[in-house]
Amino acid sequence: MEQLDHIQNLIYIIRGQRVMLDYDLARIYQVETKSLNQAVKRNIKRFEGEEFMFQLSKEEWNAIKTEIKKLYDINNQDITVLRSQFVTAKSVQKQRFQPYAFTEIGVAMLSSVLRSEVAIYANRRIMKAFVSYRHMTEMPLAATYLELRKQIEDLRAEVNEILADQTRAACDARLRPCSYLSSGDRTTEASGSAQH
Repeated sequence: MEQLDHIQNLIYIIRGQRVMLDYDLARIYQVETKSLNQAVKRNIKRFEGEEFMFQLSKEEWNAIKTEIKKLYDINNQDITVLRSQFVTAKSVQKQRFQPYAFTEIGVAMLSSVLRSEVAIYANRRIMKAFVSYRHMTEMPLAATYLELRKQIEDLRAEVNEILADQTRAACDARLRPCSYLSSGDRTTEASGSAQH
């Protein structure tokens, strides 16, 4: 059965909603995509409205395929990521039509349509993944921003210190002032060099 973090990687933000695509859901439920969509169509009243599901436009589908290909290309060094992305990439190649996107509510509704033991277990894992994903994305942005800003400032100070050290070392080696040093550092370096 799919791992929780892998399921989270299959959640996309499309039209401002967190969704999973029909072919990914079918794989997790261990059914054919066609069978999943047929079950939904037989019970279409349960899925009316975009708050449950919608079919991707050609532009949205092309954007998703491009993103999947990028992830596949970037992650080809990591075997576990590669394996999951390869399965997704193969699924994408088989899709002849734009897939359906199921929102969190739509996935919950799938449990009333797909009644196998595998579907029940899979649905619980998918719902946990949606909840976990929601918690990750709803962290206070201000706290995240401040944390990132502090990390950037720390890195900037570290880089400046390294550059200054390297410049001082190069200046010592040549016994002449360098342009990177601040004017206070230059006078100190110059007076230190003159004393040698």
